[in-house]
Amino acid sequence: MKIIIIFIVILIAVSLYVKFSLNGKKISGNLVDLHNEKIYPATISIKNNKIVKIERNNKKYDNFIVPGLIDSHIHIESSMMTPSNFGKIAVTHGTVATVSDSHEIANVLGLEGVNWMIEDGKKVLFKFNFGASPCVPATSFETSGAVLGAKEIEELMKRDDIKYMAEMMNYPGVIFGDKDVWKKIAVAKKYNKPIDGHAPYVQGADLEEYVKAGISTDHETTNLAEAKEKIGLGMKIQIREGSAAKDFENLKTLIQTNPDMVMFCSDDKHPDDLVKSHINELVKRALNLGYDKFDVLKVASLNPVKHYNLDVGLLREGDFADFIVVDNFEDFNILKTYIDGKLVAENGKSLIKTSKADTPNNFNTSKKSLEDIQLKADGKKINVINAIDGQLITMSSVEKTKIENGYVVSDVENDILKIVVVNRYENAPVSIGFIKNIGLKKGAIATSVAHDSHNVIAVGVSDKDILKALNLVIENRGGMSLAYEDKEEFLALPIAGLMSDKNIDYVANKYSDLTQISKQEMGSTLRAPYMTLSFMALLVIPEIKLGDKGLFDAKAFKFMDIFEK
Repeated sequence: MKIIIIFIVILIAVSLYVKFSLNGKKISGNLVDLHNEKIYPATISIKNNKIVKIERNNKKYDNFIVPGLIDSHIHIESSMMTPSNFGKIAVTHGTVATVSDSHEIANVLGLEGVNWMIEDGKKVLFKFNFGASPCVPATSFETSGAVLGAKEIEELMKRDDIKYMAEMMNYPGVIFGDKDVWKKIAVAKKYNKPIDGHAPYVQGADLEEYVKAGISTDHETTNLAEAKEKIGLGMKIQIREGSAAKDFENLKTLIQTNPDMVMFCSDDKHPDDLVKSHINELVKRALNLGYDKFDVLKVASLNPVKHYNLDVGLLREGDFADFIVVDNFEDFNILKTYIDGKLVAENGKSLIKTSKADTPNNFNTSKKSLEDIQLKADGKKINVINAIDGQLITMSSVEKTKIENGYVVSDVENDILKIVVVNRYENAPVSIGFIKNIGLKKGAIATSVAHDSHNVIAVGVSDKDILKALNLVIENRGGMSLAYEDKEEFLALPIAGLMSDKNIDYVANKYSDLTQISKQEMGSTLRAPYMTLSFMALLVIPEIKLGDKGLFDAKAFKFMDIFEK
């Protein structure tokens, strides 16, 4: 009898252990099953970071369990936050993972920078998926702090924590058979990893050649006709809504017509915008347009997981327990965010703790003088960059030269301002151009966030103001500045001249202050002056840009004279 009692006790103990092990954590709600396109009340059981069981029931719930949201293409550096601090705020918006291109820090620090991003990301419970950036530098027409050749790309691509080859920005190199470009493409194919694209306005036969190379996505598409041509050739379109480029309105109908070929991304998200929202904003906007909820959520979650083969769960038994709990599909308020079964955010508050970061950098130029930024007049007309609010692309125009004492100066009355780019990696002649549509009426702004090589870029109404703003950035070895009259403001970015080591609230508030002053007190008409300025040195985006070596025709892919002869 005693033996029987002992045996029964053991059975009960084992049973309780098994039950507890399988159901150590249970979450209940209306479960959104993307694969079968069904919503039903259920309880999910979690063990060892994964969903071990999903049990349907007949209970009524007032919340919905939804797969976590994914940003399918982002440069974390553009948030001006470290990866760990980025993850801390992103989870409050329901983001559980990113497909992250460390192209920005790679241009400054090379492999050291990429490794720094990966290691910092490991400090927090967030699923960063980093890629190998093949265009460092983006072109041979600018100066960067590092070069990643085919050897370095292979060193990265053979790693399990590198999920893909990041955006192939050198589309002319692909189309016209550049040997170095094709060596890198071969490396990606060798390791059977997807290749991201970057093909603004590439069409017809050129686009066919680009896609034939194995390039599978594009986030630079800005209109529906362009998107449909690319989809027709098999490319996935990443609908981008960042702080500068905003393409959702132009491309939103693709969610209805081609839901399996679309993903959401932000590309570049500045801290003041990241505090407010992330991919959840696009989901909510799409849902409020009446788009099918399964299509919208596939775009936000399932499609990037499938395309990049991410270790991110999609609410199936055996998946990682990565999901969010929302109130409804109208307001789409994020109530809770779980990663690997652990609660990381609740009711807008992050539960992630972060640690301090070190501050690697590469900044080797000296302060400049007035003579360095002066341009002797050599013609009555100049080629001018025309910025477009909310876009990375520019237009060009030929304008009348304003000359004072033999030098070309800003023409504030006609909104034609001097813009300069300074090589941050060594002392070299300052590159000078002119730009319309910045709108400043006084002062100058400057930043070391200048895609893609991240030299220092400044624009202003007078040489004196430009010099003050420029030297604020140089003497602090990176950051964002403004100067007008006796006023100077500065946001330090000590990590590679791209990121702050401060918390998101400090950075967002400081950046917001700079933005508001540049608009309200200095007169800029742009929604995000610093973000727009940061892309005026991006030579791989048409139509005309200014690099550290001179004015550049991004359509012909060659330098151009500032003076129209």
